Parts: sequence; C-alpha cells; structure tokens
Amino acid sequence: MKILAFTDIHADPEAFATLKRKIKNDHPEIVACCGDISNFGMDLEFAVKQILSFKKKTLLIPGNHETAEEVRHISQRHKEIINLHDSFFEIDNVVFYGYGGGGFSLHDPKFEKKIQQLLKKIPQGKKLVFLTHAPIYNTKLDKLSRGHFGNKSTRTFIELAKPTLALCGHFHENEKKKDVLGNSHILNPGCDGMIIEI
Repeated sequence: MKILAFTDIHADPEAFATLKRKIKNDHPEIVACCGDISNFGMDLEFAVKQILSFKKKTLLIPGNHETAEEVRHISQRHKEIINLHDSFFEIDNVVFYGYGGGGFSLHDPKFEKKIQQLLKKIPQGKKLVFLTHAPIYNTKLDKLSRGHFGNKSTRTFIELAKPTLALCGHFHENEKKKDVLGNSHILNPGCDGMIIEI
C-alpha cells in the first residue's frame, strides 16, 4: 500500500500544491495527516478545501493548532476526511490508529490509561500504522539543541503495540527525519509530504 503522509502544513498553498503533484504522480491509496493543517484555526476552511481537492480518503488527527472538536466537525461534513483521533481505520491489510493534540508534554496520562485497552483492540495479523502529532521521545525526531522533548507515553505505546510505521510531526526542525524503535519505523513526513510503501 502507498500512503501519502504529511504534517504541519499550516495552510501553506505551495505545500498543498506539492502534495497534489505527489498524488497525481504516485497514486497513493490513502492520505494521512498528523495535524496542524491550520494556524490556530485560521485558514481552516481553506485547508479543508485543499484536502478535499486531493480526491482521496484522508485520515486526520488534530495537532496543537486545531481542536479535536474541529476535526470531528470537519469529518462529519466531509465523508472523504476521516477523523482518526482516538479511532481505528482499516483498509486492505492495514490498520491505522491516531491520537492527536498536544505536542509539548513529556507524558499524556489520558492516553496512558487507554494503552492496555488499545492493545486488545488491534487486529492480529495486520500491519499497524500509528499517527500522533507530538514526536516520539528519545528519537531523532524529538531531538533539539537542548535535548529530547518528545512524548514518553506514545513511545510506550510503540514499544508495546509494535506498529509497522509511526508518523508524527510538531517539530518543524525535524522534518523528513527517520528513526527505528524496535521493528517500528518512525518518521516526520514534513509539510510537503512523503510517499511511503508498506
């Protein structure tokens, strides 16, 4: 399966144009976004119109520039945009799970309480793709000049759930960076996106 993944686009017209070219040239089956399609809710409708122009199912979680309620409302109005926040979506032999929001905390107690239940819900024998907005703690994706500032709770989930792929964003400085945690490939696809085959 080909996935076009992107994050932190902040309603940038040029980045959206690049994504459209990648869709036209590479024909991904699905699009996945790790949040921050707007600038604190401004330009949100513009971003939604751009996503709809992909004419592809797009999985979306909130970043720290949109609320979970805004993403839920968008998905209710537009069937091509799937609200993946704290939800599963299955296509072919791939299961997607997303948990958005945040970006600045080392721990997410609310998410930590869900982990054991989530592990029981993951279908066996299928590839798992995990989307989060905040970068994963102690990886190349959360490292800044002063140290590591990612999220430890999502790292715990990856260590236990062992997804094939984990996508995250938030730190623009680390766009396009990749790492591996166990057998899980982790990457920040950046605002202009990456085509990933799994």
